Amino acid sequence: MITEDLVKTIIGKRNREIHKGDCGRILISAGSRGMAGAAVLSATAALRAGSGLVQMAIPDEIFPIVQTGIPEATCLSRDFTKIDLGRFDAAAAGPGMGEGEESVRSVLYLIENFGGPLVLDADALNIIAHRDLFEKLRQRKPGTTVITPHAGEAKRLLGRDGSMESRQAAMTENAGMQTAMTETERHKMAKDLRQKTGAITILKGHGTLVALNDDEAYTNTTGNPGMATAGSGDVLTGIITSLAGQKKPSGQRITAAEAAICGVFIHGMAGDLAAESMGEYGLIAGDIAYHTALALKKISG
Repeated sequence: MITEDLVKTIIGKRNREIHKGDCGRILISAGSRGMAGAAVLSATAALRAGSGLVQMAIPDEIFPIVQTGIPEATCLSRDFTKIDLGRFDAAAAGPGMGEGEESVRSVLYLIENFGGPLVLDADALNIIAHRDLFEKLRQRKPGTTVITPHAGEAKRLLGRDGSMESRQAAMTENAGMQTAMTETERHKMAKDLRQKTGAITILKGHGTLVALNDDEAYTNTTGNPGMATAGSGDVLTGIITSLAGQKKPSGQRITAAEAAICGVFIHGMAGDLAAESMGEYGLIAGDIAYHTALALKKISG
């Protein structure tokens, strides 16, 4: 089980001498025409989770929206041949980016060329499934890759789904699938994904699971039904990526596994704090991003 006491062993008060470089420089490849909000949400969550610098690799056409939506983040054209990946402590790809050729190139480039913690979500997972990038994923350094599928995306990654029609159906039926699956089935799905991808696997849903290896899976204890809302996963991606780029109070880097465990707990706690103030019905992803800072305040003391 993931508990607050466990998270507190990793997340603590910051040193007074800290500077933004110590807080992590992260890169997020996100957004597309009509989906700029996903980029804004993931960047906002990353900053609320403590990143010192967040840079967004996005299509040029959504620069004005993203820079207006989250002015604290900076934007780069999504041409990874011109981006120095060595500058970043952690990276992510997927939120709202679509499956166009530019997105495919960026996901593949990050998988092959970024050696640090890499969080893959949403459309990045669809690209991996549809382009059969599993072998390239398994070739990455062990313990550096995190995937964050919901049940529908997990099914697709495992080859039990594939068509555009079934993918669209999964988007609307994911909640029902979650209810229908037993805990034993969910644990098996998470471990099957872990084995197939070689990645730390976060299977989202009620009691989100974090499979670190073939034998070890943690169950999250925070969160509420109000978090079943568009953009919630984008916020989770931002939080995990942010933590993976940061250091502990001891000066050691937070590992990708630790970031995954802490990230799902903080995300759920942020949702719980948001629900306390506004209820579950009207809760939106931006509320979760905002309350991420308050969750960290509560945890770090």
